[in-house]
Amino acid sequence: MDLTVTNLTLDDITRAVRNELEIFFQDHTFPNQTEQDDIGGIELAIELTGLAKPTIYSLVSTRKIPHSKPSKRLYFSRRELLEWLAAGKRKTQTEIAVEAANLGQKEKVR
Repeated sequence: MDLTVTNLTLDDITRAVRNELEIFFQDHTFPNQTEQDDIGGIELAIELTGLAKPTIYSLVSTRKIPHSKPSKRLYFSRRELLEWLAAGKRKTQTEIAVEAANLGQKEKVR
């Protein structure tokens, strides 16, 4: 497989990203935003994050993960955990390339 990319235009990158997004959204279903938020214990946090129990406890103790503790038990909100995970998303190389191309276009306009 030849991974050499030459002379890609912004339109080429935009089309490729749009195509990949369309495929992604066709293949994935997302819960309705109006559904009631699930509240659960540490098992919910482990399920959603894939982190080990001691790691979750460490994040709780440093208040780096959204949680509540109205009594002796920890509670987690599915919605809050998903938002927390999404906030830590790192950009792909394609997203960075598109941003760089857009910045280059803006510089040319000035």
